[in-house]
Amino acid sequence: MNRKDRYAFIVDYFRQRQPDVTTELFFDSPFQLLVATMLSAQCTDKRINMVTPPLFEKYPDAVTMATASEADILSFINSVSYPNAKAKHLVAMAKQLADEFCGVVPDTIDQLTSLNGVGRKTANVVLSVAFKQPTMAVDTHVFRVSHRLGLVAKTANTPEKVERELMRNIPEEYVSRAHHWLLLHGRYICTSRNPKCSTCDFSTICPSSTKSSTTKGSISKSNNEKG
Repeated sequence: MNRKDRYAFIVDYFRQRQPDVTTELFFDSPFQLLVATMLSAQCTDKRINMVTPPLFEKYPDAVTMATASEADILSFINSVSYPNAKAKHLVAMAKQLADEFCGVVPDTIDQLTSLNGVGRKTANVVLSVAFKQPTMAVDTHVFRVSHRLGLVAKTANTPEKVERELMRNIPEEYVSRAHHWLLLHGRYICTSRNPKCSTCDFSTICPSSTKSSTTKGSISKSNNEKG
Protein backbone atom coordinates (compact mmCIF):
# COMPACT_ATOMS: atom_id res chain seq x y z
CA MET A 1 0.00 0.00 0.00
CA ASN A 2 1.42 3.40 -0.95
CA ARG A 3 1.41 6.35 1.40
CA LYS A 4 -1.59 8.08 -0.18
CA ASP A 5 -3.73 4.96 0.19
CA ARG A 6 -2.49 4.45 3.75
CA TYR A 7 -3.63 7.95 4.68
CA ALA A 8 -7.03 7.33 3.13
CA PHE A 9 -7.43 4.01 4.96
CA ILE A 10 -6.45 5.43 8.36
CA VAL A 11 -8.52 8.61 8.08
CA ASP A 12 -11.58 6.65 6.95
CA TYR A 13 -11.12 4.16 9.79
CA PHE A 14 -11.04 6.84 12.47
CA ARG A 15 -13.72 8.96 10.82
CA GLN A 16 -16.17 6.10 11.16
CA ARG A 17 -15.17 4.95 14.64
CA GLN A 18 -14.23 8.18 16.44
CA PRO A 19 -16.11 11.00 14.69
CA ASP A 20 -16.32 13.31 17.71
CA VAL A 21 -12.93 12.79 19.35
CA THR A 22 -11.34 15.60 21.40
CA THR A 23 -8.83 16.19 24.17
CA GLU A 24 -9.01 14.22 27.42
CA LEU A 25 -7.95 17.29 29.43
CA PHE A 26 -10.55 19.03 31.60
CA PHE A 27 -11.14 22.74 30.94
CA ASP A 28 -13.90 25.36 30.81
CA SER A 29 -12.22 28.12 28.80
CA PRO A 30 -9.35 28.72 26.35
CA PHE A 31 -7.23 29.92 29.26
CA GLN A 32 -7.82 26.75 31.26
CA LEU A 33 -7.05 24.63 28.20
CA LEU A 34 -3.80 26.57 27.73
CA VAL A 35 -2.80 25.99 31.35
CA ALA A 36 -3.73 22.30 31.27
CA THR A 37 -1.81 21.76 28.04
CA MET A 38 1.28 23.49 29.41
CA LEU A 39 1.11 21.30 32.49
CA SER A 40 0.64 18.13 30.43
CA ALA A 41 4.13 18.26 28.89
CA GLN A 42 5.88 14.98 29.83
CA CYS A 43 3.02 14.14 32.18
CA THR A 44 -0.21 12.15 31.88
CA ASP A 45 -3.58 13.76 31.26
CA LYS A 46 -4.91 11.72 34.18
CA ARG A 47 -2.47 13.43 36.54
CA ILE A 48 -3.24 16.88 35.10
CA ASN A 49 -6.96 16.32 35.52
CA MET A 50 -6.32 15.60 39.20
CA VAL A 51 -4.49 18.85 39.89
CA THR A 52 -6.31 21.39 37.71
CA PRO A 53 -9.79 21.47 39.35
CA PRO A 54 -8.54 23.05 42.62
CA LEU A 55 -6.06 25.21 40.66
CA PHE A 56 -8.83 26.56 38.43
CA GLU A 57 -11.15 27.05 41.36
CA LYS A 58 -8.73 29.55 42.84
CA TYR A 59 -7.28 30.89 39.57
CA PRO A 60 -9.97 30.52 36.91
CA ASP A 61 -8.54 33.07 34.48
CA ALA A 62 -5.40 34.94 33.50
CA VAL A 63 -6.15 38.01 35.60
CA THR A 64 -6.45 36.03 38.84
CA MET A 65 -3.46 33.78 38.07
CA ALA A 66 -1.38 36.86 37.28
CA THR A 67 -1.67 37.84 40.96
CA ALA A 68 -0.29 34.49 42.16
CA SER A 69 3.28 33.82 43.18
CA GLU A 70 5.24 30.87 41.87
CA ALA A 71 4.96 29.30 45.31
CA ASP A 72 1.18 29.66 45.18
CA ILE A 73 0.99 27.80 41.86
CA LEU A 74 3.55 25.22 42.97
CA SER A 75 1.38 24.25 45.93
CA PHE A 76 -1.26 23.04 43.45
CA ILE A 77 0.98 21.39 40.85
CA ASN A 78 3.84 19.86 42.86
CA SER A 79 2.81 16.34 41.81
CA VAL A 80 3.29 16.96 38.07
CA SER A 81 6.55 16.67 36.16
CA TYR A 82 8.95 19.65 36.41
CA PRO A 83 6.65 21.56 38.79
CA ASN A 84 9.05 24.41 39.56
CA ALA A 85 9.63 25.28 35.91
CA LYS A 86 5.94 24.96 35.11
CA ALA A 87 4.92 27.17 38.03
CA LYS A 88 7.34 29.81 36.79
CA HIS A 89 6.02 29.60 33.23
CA LEU A 90 2.37 29.74 34.30
CA VAL A 91 2.80 32.88 36.38
CA ALA A 92 4.78 34.62 33.64
CA MET A 93 2.31 33.52 30.97
CA ALA A 94 -0.69 34.76 32.98
CA LYS A 95 0.98 38.13 33.55
CA GLN A 96 1.68 38.46 29.83
CA LEU A 97 -1.94 37.69 29.00
CA ALA A 98 -3.17 40.19 31.56
CA ASP A 99 -0.76 42.93 30.51
CA GLU A 100 -0.57 42.46 26.73
CA PHE A 101 -3.85 40.77 25.76
CA CYS A 102 -6.32 42.09 28.36
CA GLY A 103 -6.48 38.59 29.85
CA VAL A 104 -7.78 37.06 26.62
CA VAL A 105 -6.03 34.05 25.06
CA PRO A 106 -5.01 35.02 21.49
CA ASP A 107 -5.98 32.90 18.51
CA THR A 108 -2.88 33.04 16.29
CA ILE A 109 0.20 30.84 16.36
CA ASP A 110 2.59 33.79 16.54
CA GLN A 111 0.81 35.43 19.48
CA LEU A 112 0.44 32.19 21.39
CA THR A 113 4.08 31.20 20.97
CA SER A 114 5.10 34.67 22.18
CA LEU A 115 3.76 33.69 25.61
CA ASN A 116 6.18 32.43 28.22
CA GLY A 117 6.45 28.64 28.20
CA VAL A 118 4.20 28.15 25.17
CA GLY A 119 5.72 26.14 22.32
CA ARG A 120 4.31 25.28 18.93
CA LYS A 121 2.71 22.02 20.11
CA THR A 122 0.83 23.71 22.95
CA ALA A 123 -0.23 26.58 20.70
CA ASN A 124 -1.58 24.17 18.08
CA VAL A 125 -3.61 22.28 20.70
CA VAL A 126 -5.24 25.53 21.84
CA LEU A 127 -5.90 26.69 18.28
CA SER A 128 -7.42 23.35 17.35
CA VAL A 129 -9.51 22.59 20.44
CA ALA A 130 -10.47 26.05 21.69
CA PHE A 131 -10.67 27.93 18.38
CA LYS A 132 -11.57 25.10 15.97
CA GLN A 133 -8.71 25.88 13.62
CA PRO A 134 -7.21 23.11 11.40
CA THR A 135 -3.88 22.79 13.18
CA MET A 136 -1.81 19.67 13.88
CA ALA A 137 -0.11 19.46 17.27
CA VAL A 138 2.73 16.95 17.21
CA ASP A 139 3.57 15.46 20.58
CA THR A 140 5.59 12.31 21.29
CA HIS A 141 2.62 10.05 20.50
CA VAL A 142 1.78 11.71 17.18
CA PHE A 143 5.47 11.74 16.23
CA ARG A 144 5.91 8.06 17.01
CA VAL A 145 2.70 6.82 15.40
CA SER A 146 3.21 8.89 12.25
CA HIS A 147 6.58 7.23 11.70
CA ARG A 148 5.50 3.72 12.63
CA LEU A 149 2.47 3.81 10.34
CA GLY A 150 4.60 5.13 7.49
CA LEU A 151 2.65 8.38 7.23
CA VAL A 152 5.80 10.48 7.11
CA ALA A 153 9.26 10.04 5.67
CA LYS A 154 12.23 9.08 7.82
CA THR A 155 13.66 12.51 7.02
CA ALA A 156 10.78 14.08 8.98
CA ASN A 157 12.97 14.02 12.07
CA THR A 158 11.50 16.98 13.96
CA PRO A 159 7.96 17.63 15.22
CA GLU A 160 7.55 20.56 12.81
CA LYS A 161 8.57 18.44 9.81
CA VAL A 162 6.06 15.79 10.85
CA GLU A 163 3.43 18.50 11.27
CA ARG A 164 4.03 19.79 7.74
CA GLU A 165 3.79 16.31 6.18
CA LEU A 166 0.60 15.46 8.04
CA MET A 167 -0.96 18.80 7.11
CA ARG A 168 -0.16 18.20 3.43
CA ASN A 169 -1.77 14.77 3.37
CA ILE A 170 -4.77 14.92 5.71
CA PRO A 171 -7.90 16.67 4.38
CA GLU A 172 -8.34 19.99 6.19
CA GLU A 173 -11.73 19.02 7.62
CA TYR A 174 -10.11 16.13 9.52
CA VAL A 175 -6.84 17.74 10.63
CA SER A 176 -7.91 18.73 14.14
CA ARG A 177 -9.49 15.36 14.83
CA ALA A 178 -6.51 13.55 13.30
CA HIS A 179 -4.26 14.96 16.04
CA HIS A 180 -6.42 13.24 18.65
CA TRP A 181 -6.80 10.08 16.57
CA LEU A 182 -3.05 9.61 16.31
CA LEU A 183 -2.40 10.72 19.90
CA LEU A 184 -4.92 8.32 21.42
CA HIS A 185 -3.78 5.49 19.16
CA GLY A 186 -0.26 6.07 20.47
CA ARG A 187 -1.41 6.36 24.06
CA TYR A 188 -3.48 3.17 24.15
CA ILE A 189 -2.46 0.92 21.22
CA CYS A 190 0.80 1.93 19.55
CA THR A 191 2.58 2.51 22.83
CA SER A 192 6.24 3.41 23.08
CA ARG A 193 7.16 0.09 24.64
CA ASN A 194 5.42 -3.16 23.74
CA PRO A 195 2.94 -1.80 21.17
CA LYS A 196 -0.26 -3.84 20.95
CA CYS A 197 0.20 -4.95 17.35
CA SER A 198 -1.80 -8.14 17.93
CA THR A 199 -4.96 -6.10 18.53
CA CYS A 200 -4.25 -3.18 16.20
CA ASP A 201 -6.56 -2.81 13.21
CA PHE A 202 -3.73 -1.28 11.20
CA SER A 203 -1.41 -4.26 11.51
CA THR A 204 -2.04 -5.40 7.92
CA ILE A 205 -1.02 -2.04 6.46
CA CYS A 206 1.55 -0.93 9.04
CA PRO A 207 5.17 -1.23 7.88
CA SER A 208 6.28 -1.51 11.52
CA SER A 209 3.77 -4.12 12.67
CA THR A 210 5.05 -7.04 14.73
CA LYS A 211 1.82 -9.01 14.22
CA SER A 212 2.71 -10.54 10.89
CA SER A 213 5.43 -13.15 10.60
CA THR A 214 6.74 -11.22 7.61
CA THR A 215 7.49 -8.18 9.70
CA LYS A 216 11.19 -7.44 9.88
CA GLY A 217 12.82 -6.85 13.24
CA SER A 218 11.50 -4.77 16.06
CA ILE A 219 10.05 -1.31 16.02
CA SER A 220 12.72 1.30 16.43
CA LYS A 221 12.33 4.13 18.86
CA SER A 222 11.25 7.51 17.58
CA ASN A 223 12.73 10.85 18.59
CA ASN A 224 10.71 12.58 21.32
CA GLU A 225 9.60 16.20 21.36
CA LYS A 226 10.88 17.96 24.42
CA GLY A 227 8.98 20.50 26.42
